[in-house]
Amino acid sequence: MWHYPELDPVALQLGPVSIHWYAISYLVGILLVWWTIRLRIKRHRLDWTSTQLSDLLFYGVLGMLLGARIGYMLFYGLDSLIANPLNLLKIWQGGMSFHGGLLGVLLATWIYARRQNRHFLAITDMAVPSIPLALACGRLGNFVNGELPGRVTEVSWAAIYPGELVARHPSSLYQAALEGLLLFAILWFYARKPRPLGAVSAAFLLGYGSLRIFSEFFREPDAHLGFLLFDAVTLGQLLSLPMVLFGLALFAASYWDRIRKLRNDH
Repeated sequence: MWHYPELDPVALQLGPVSIHWYAISYLVGILLVWWTIRLRIKRHRLDWTSTQLSDLLFYGVLGMLLGARIGYMLFYGLDSLIANPLNLLKIWQGGMSFHGGLLGVLLATWIYARRQNRHFLAITDMAVPSIPLALACGRLGNFVNGELPGRVTEVSWAAIYPGELVARHPSSLYQAALEGLLLFAILWFYARKPRPLGAVSAAFLLGYGSLRIFSEFFREPDAHLGFLLFDAVTLGQLLSLPMVLFGLALFAASYWDRIRKLRNDH
């Protein structure tokens, strides 16, 4: 067992301005997404200019930030939002939801696709293999902040969090490895070859949803929510289940469309 490090969440103090490691993790994640998408554009000779990619990232980042904050308040802090709607603006108090951020990114991407006359799924297929890198960075930011404590355990690699006597799973590191690095490797490998339209996006939904449901078994549920079903199911798992189901449906639709086209060609 090891003691969870008490790290200073502030990376740099410039007078009254504090630059937090969590914000830096977001910035690094965005840069990694931009860099790896550029690699895919070059490798697959996609019809994208640097300006178009920058515009897409602007839409995506804006949608992610707004969606993640709104989603957190709706999914995890509804009572606080009802008591004081201005709490929505208090981002310095923390609180970002992946599922809300995903919805925000999808909406922003749809708007961009409409304005640029591009196919929505063609854009998401291009971008989603890079997204897990940003997720990994975000979870490392959680690690620095001492957030997302795991469930109590006696495994040899368990961590003792500051102010506690019991050992817990270091769930933020689990999620960085599973939903971040492992999912990135799977999607990057899968997207190396041409796939039916929507198949890569389906792989992301199915992969993230499945890995998130699994990793939640090691993560302590939010104290004010607890378990929601059967004293075992968390809100994160419930929100991830539709991703798995929609991913399966999109997979089936993508490959069925390819089969139908092949039959018509013959």
